[in-house]
Amino acid sequence: MRYLLSGGLLVWMLLASVGAATPVGAPAPDFTLPDEHGTPHKLSQYRGRIVVLEWTNERCPFVQEHYQNKTMIRLYEKYRSKGIVWLAVNSSYFNTPADTRRWAQKNGIPYPTLQDPDGAVGRLYGARTTPHMFVIDRDGTLVYQGAIDNAYDPDRDRVGPVNYVEQVLDALLRGERPPVQETKPYGCTVKYKPAQASRLGPRPRDFGPGSRPGG
Repeated sequence: MRYLLSGGLLVWMLLASVGAATPVGAPAPDFTLPDEHGTPHKLSQYRGRIVVLEWTNERCPFVQEHYQNKTMIRLYEKYRSKGIVWLAVNSSYFNTPADTRRWAQKNGIPYPTLQDPDGAVGRLYGARTTPHMFVIDRDGTLVYQGAIDNAYDPDRDRVGPVNYVEQVLDALLRGERPPVQETKPYGCTVKYKPAQASRLGPRPRDFGPGSRPGG
């Protein structure tokens, strides 16, 4: 996946802001969002369990590549028996529940994707890219935010592949402090609803490898 995109899009991806609206170490803001089937999920209902929030967008080539490689699904399968909750969140203003259902069926996604079309929860957490990962501990504290792995880290050739979320989850399950708390997320920018989006015409075209989506 590391060489999926190049040129301007790669530079644009690497410049994604690492700043978050909710800082690591703070209580994770509570919210309620419906999933693609209309079932509401309230974050606080999972208090006492470790929660992973994965910002996603099926039109983003970075997300597409991760799902081709089953990056997220394999992590979910590894940890679900240990009580970890995995919730994807789609804050793309143009996404519909039907879109998510088709994507989930196509890729065999076993966890819910929460629908955040107005972007309120995404902005609350400071989600910048897809993917952008957040991990919340059993006490409801945000303990990690950033990239899922080091695929685009300049030091990757030296240190080898690292999955940050896996590192964080393993540490939490051992009762230890995560070895990493914050990294720079990479991917497509979250497509938050722009002003007067209803006047913008048709939904944006799909992003493809080598394309240069704006924003």
